[in-house]
Amino acid sequence: MAEGWRADVLVVGGGMGGVAAVQAACAAGADVVLTEEYPWLGGQLTSQGVPPDEHPWIETHGSTASYRALRRLIRSLYRATYPLSESASGDRRLNPGRAWVSELSVEPRVAALAIEAVLQPWIAAGRLRVLRRAVPVSVATDGDVITGVSLRDHTGRTVDVEPRYVLDATEAGDVLALGDVEHRTGSESRDETGEPHAGPTPRPLNMQAVTHCFAVDHVDGDHVIDRPPGYDRWRDLRPEGWPGPMFGWTYPSPRTGEPVTARFAPNAPAAAVGMEEGVRAPELWSYRRVLARETVRDDVAASDVTIVNWPMNDYLAGPVLGVPDAAEHRAGAREMSRCLLYWLQTEAPRPDGGTGWPGLRLRPDVMGTDDGLAQAPYIRESRRIVAVTTPVEQDLSVTVRAGSPAVRYPDTVGTGAYRIDLHPTVGGDGYLDIAALPFTIPLGALLPVRVRNLVAAAKTIGSTHITNGCYRVHPAEWSIGEAAGTLAAYALESGVPPHGIHGSADHVARLQARLVAGGADLEWQGDERLPG
Repeated sequence: MAEGWRADVLVVGGGMGGVAAVQAACAAGADVVLTEEYPWLGGQLTSQGVPPDEHPWIETHGSTASYRALRRLIRSLYRATYPLSESASGDRRLNPGRAWVSELSVEPRVAALAIEAVLQPWIAAGRLRVLRRAVPVSVATDGDVITGVSLRDHTGRTVDVEPRYVLDATEAGDVLALGDVEHRTGSESRDETGEPHAGPTPRPLNMQAVTHCFAVDHVDGDHVIDRPPGYDRWRDLRPEGWPGPMFGWTYPSPRTGEPVTARFAPNAPAAAVGMEEGVRAPELWSYRRVLARETVRDDVAASDVTIVNWPMNDYLAGPVLGVPDAAEHRAGAREMSRCLLYWLQTEAPRPDGGTGWPGLRLRPDVMGTDDGLAQAPYIRESRRIVAVTTPVEQDLSVTVRAGSPAVRYPDTVGTGAYRIDLHPTVGGDGYLDIAALPFTIPLGALLPVRVRNLVAAAKTIGSTHITNGCYRVHPAEWSIGEAAGTLAAYALESGVPPHGIHGSADHVARLQARLVAGGADLEWQGDERLPG
């Protein structure tokens, strides 16, 4: 028999947006239930193993105070528990991985510990119940209102939650699908959005590749895994537009499409590697490194630890949502990553003319798994609500705006900044990488056109296939979630539903004032200079 729970707010999905939403709603006094499919909370930062993709102003502004506090807490965990080197211990902006992709590249396990600490006060206060390793299996509705969500955990236990408000913060928009909430997937047409880079026809299954990340170090010995059964298929794959096999050091430049040849130097000194000449000669070992040996004392770590999230393990064989064989494609993404590791260990060309690095070793402890692969696939593109407001490419493209700032939404509830960065799609599109202006997040993008008590709280917002490329990253997702949680709490307190709040300039102003009081940035300072 199913258990029955009631809650002011049900947050489905414990990724960056879900955690931020919970924190905001609980702080405002709401009774919250949080559910998450995987053991760790934190989504792309933890269970998916993706170090933060952030803009250059993240240390001071362009996010929320709670996001910046999380970053400080992560650093404090390293300072309190790791035997840091002299240079690292004196670094105010400690970057444990010394990666060139991020100013705070950290081990997923440490980030997961920080997120647990962030939520623990609300669990202790009795305002938050967390249901882990559980997925939604059905959604009950009454007209335009969601009346219940049934969840099943890994033991088969079922919990039926009756919430007043539901926040969909899942990685794939699971509540949208189960509740028949109007949504889009894949790429829209130019006629639908007016976007310069949209295609001529809508393609609902044309989604960005997912990536199943894994963690490795490089130590003495032979750590070669068993040859995966599907190895030949992936080793020989040559997608259209690629200059050679996908398992190779040369691939299309995300910005130009021209061939770019990467370098790979396990455990080279941190100062000796990075990205030379823009994106033309990236060094992949240090790209998403999460622990550099130089961060700790000489007697502590035999090797750096890095995350493999590269062009070579972008899974292009099919979408992982919205199709009957989605589970097979998720399994395929795992298999592809294992095959890439085997290629790296045995056949990858080395600068000295040899092949393979047998010393590459999977690190299960870093990922919290038995095999060193991430707990979850990195899903870049979710189902997206058909929203009251839909940010489009021409709202924030540097080229289209031609010297003007991004469109300012009067109902702004947060900020973000990132290039429009689309990975190749399962429908055959190559990279799309467009300079984008620092942008704001409109409240209307969190609201579905019809359902009254559902709020999008992560990548489920009403972006397009194209603008998803900059709204999907860590700090923007956190800002979306914080806005969603604050909105739900304000709706409970005021008795005005989210669409009524959006329709009232006075209520929007009060909501914005609450967000600002909580430390959210709703506007940009105006003097930000775009990086190259």
